[in-house]
Amino acid sequence: MSENSSLKMDTPTNISLVGESVTESIEYKTISVFLVLLVCGVGIVGNIMVVLVVVNTRHMRTPTNCYLVSLAVADLTVLVAAGLPNISDSLVGYWIYGHAGCLGITYFQYLGINVSSCSITAFTVERYIAICHPMKAQTVCTVSRAKRIIAGVWAFPCIYCMLWFFLVDIQENRERRVQCGYRVSRELYLPIYLIDFAIFYVLPLLLAIALYGLIARILFLSPLPHHANATSATGTTVRGTCKDTAEGGKKGSRPGRPKSSSSSRKQVTKMLAVVVILFALLWMPYRTLVLVNSFVATPYLDAWFLLFCRICIYANSAINPVVYNLMSQKFRSAFRGLYRCQEQEVQRRTLSVVNKKVKMNKQTNK
Repeated sequence: MSENSSLKMDTPTNISLVGESVTESIEYKTISVFLVLLVCGVGIVGNIMVVLVVVNTRHMRTPTNCYLVSLAVADLTVLVAAGLPNISDSLVGYWIYGHAGCLGITYFQYLGINVSSCSITAFTVERYIAICHPMKAQTVCTVSRAKRIIAGVWAFPCIYCMLWFFLVDIQENRERRVQCGYRVSRELYLPIYLIDFAIFYVLPLLLAIALYGLIARILFLSPLPHHANATSATGTTVRGTCKDTAEGGKKGSRPGRPKSSSSSRKQVTKMLAVVVILFALLWMPYRTLVLVNSFVATPYLDAWFLLFCRICIYANSAINPVVYNLMSQKFRSAFRGLYRCQEQEVQRRTLSVVNKKVKMNKQTNK
């Protein structure tokens, strides 16, 4: 969305951004474009890597990781649909994507945001079942069931977000510049925002607090059965192909010493809890701002604070792969394995080209 409407879209008001002269300054544009490019660039690369390592590495295809792939795709949608259009809008100062772009980009922004929230809820419930009900988890927490749940996680927001096709449109501001903005009155928007706020922020966090509290009681206060074998984001099988050697390093190398079931569960649960905490913290400035602006006569729309809120949103979509790399040995090894596989593929292609040239030169000399 445009600079004057990207975060105003969830602000129940159609007034222009306070301090528009600030957004036109070279200083603001430089900082805004740099930060958005940096965060979005890191996030796009990181989330693509998450998808690739889970899809291409067999022992990484677990129910929990399926939900993390769904979260990564949703975060990619947010970064591409929300972050990149803001760069062009900051540079040129007006909306360049037309009416169809306004509707489509807004739709995918909120689709990515809502699917992210639903994916977090899904893996939170999956972790609760896996830890607190390990016997039931053997039949409930499966990859096939996770895929069906993910289909529902995407289907519901896809339908729900169609509402935005009727809420936004291109319009001209006081400077006669075209923008993509909110077109209905504040009274109509307020209940829509409050429902969205409750379904995709408050309820997921309350559920996460309750379930992770129960999980913590089992993991840290009660001894786990030695034979428990709940589904986790870590795997036990290491394959010999390039795609599946992420954990063992180079092909034929000896895999690291496996961790106990309890230690593995704690590691995965801590990682997912951090993802939930970051979701709560990084969305809090924006959600708080919009909640306050919903009930005050004069909304607070300081340009620098709006930029801070927007960067927090993009950071939430970009930081998860960093968390996986820092807190999960499996993901860290898988990321390295993906790099090695790509490096080997480049070497094979280069060698193939060289061999073809050598053969052609031999034939020519004959």
